Amino acid sequence: MTPSARLQATLELMHEVDSVVRPADAVISAWFRANRHLSDKDRGFIVELIYGLLRHHARLGWWLEKHGRPDVPRNRLLAWLALDGGKTRDQVQALFSGGRFAPAALTDAERALLVKLQGCTLDHPAMSEEVRGECPDWALEPLRRRFREAFPREMAALLTPAPLDLRVNPIKATRDDMVRALRDLGLPAEPSRMAPYGIRVNERPSLSGLHMLKSGEVEIQDEGSQLVAVLVDAKPGERVVDFCAGAGGKTLAIAAQMQNKGHVIACDVMEGRLKRSTERFRRAGLHNIQTRHIASETDRWVKRHKGSYDRVLVDAPCSGTGTWRRNPDARWRVLGPGLDNLLPLQASILASAARLVKPGGRLVYATCSLLSEENEDQVAAFLAAHPAFRVVPLREAAPHLTNSAHPDYLALTPARNDTDGFFAAVLQREAAPVPAAPESESADPE
Repeated sequence: MTPSARLQATLELMHEVDSVVRPADAVISAWFRANRHLSDKDRGFIVELIYGLLRHHARLGWWLEKHGRPDVPRNRLLAWLALDGGKTRDQVQALFSGGRFAPAALTDAERALLVKLQGCTLDHPAMSEEVRGECPDWALEPLRRRFREAFPREMAALLTPAPLDLRVNPIKATRDDMVRALRDLGLPAEPSRMAPYGIRVNERPSLSGLHMLKSGEVEIQDEGSQLVAVLVDAKPGERVVDFCAGAGGKTLAIAAQMQNKGHVIACDVMEGRLKRSTERFRRAGLHNIQTRHIASETDRWVKRHKGSYDRVLVDAPCSGTGTWRRNPDARWRVLGPGLDNLLPLQASILASAARLVKPGGRLVYATCSLLSEENEDQVAAFLAAHPAFRVVPLREAAPHLTNSAHPDYLALTPARNDTDGFFAAVLQREAAPVPAAPESESADPE
């Protein structure tokens, strides 16, 4: 594709992302499936540009508002080319030629905008802290309370592109072998610092060229997400529930951790996602997993299996603030419940799932959120209402994890740990009391 054709394709995809009520990554994947003629190089250019525009949504909008221009995809792209690419009006005009496969020719108003933006950069001293940090209004105060003086640093880290993290499937491969295989493909692969089966690739290759993904030897999974599965600490032969399994990423890690022995139940309210996850389980060579569609967190199945499981993971639905590096559109497009609805839902899910834990078993509550309201506050409320549970401190649950932002819980952030933002608390139900031995009857003194 010519440079102009790439920009026109980007504009078409931007309109699709703006108009379709789905996460941007899903829209982008569907658009590429419908445009299979594009080369890997063209796809890489378009994806990088789209995500750059999404990551800088607030600042581009600020500049457009400053100059009285509507915040629409074409204006955003023009502003990006001037502010980030440093292109002059004449350079942009050559790209927006109106020719075949090129964007329509510039209007007088667009040429005037480019003149006003020439020599400027994305940041401006008059921007507020939240605009510079690309922080939406609904998350501003909760994140400031959480990070205090570290707020600007953490927001800056959330603006960086996320690396490609892989988890090796120990049923099929070793980490050393997979690192060598990736390096043989010319990729800068290194073992993860914290996750025992993790590999970090410090570039974004074409996934279609990674044969180990197709064979089930590795899965794409952020290192922080891998550590949540580590905290479940499921042993071979145990009975485990992944209560909000979704697409099954953590289910896979748990089942492999159990060496394909025992029983893992992957539960979710979205039956379609569970059905799609079964192909991942098959590809990974895991046969100790069963899927269970539940109508809600209070499904009758939960009551029938009360106190039956050694480990229960609740990866609760949340605001997703910890994933903004990967999903920058989630800052501005709330496609699910808002925070006010999420908080009572999380509490209800946690309380219901806790019923599945047998005496002496463990409950792991996790989110990919950076907000205390969804994390520590939820755990504190649960413990106050469920005195049979206690916190297993991180130093006891996983002594090798020493760089958490919280002394008792796993609390990961992009700036501190170079992972997505994750939280996990390990809670243990007290063991059932041992019945007292019956007193022996004494002889009648008479």
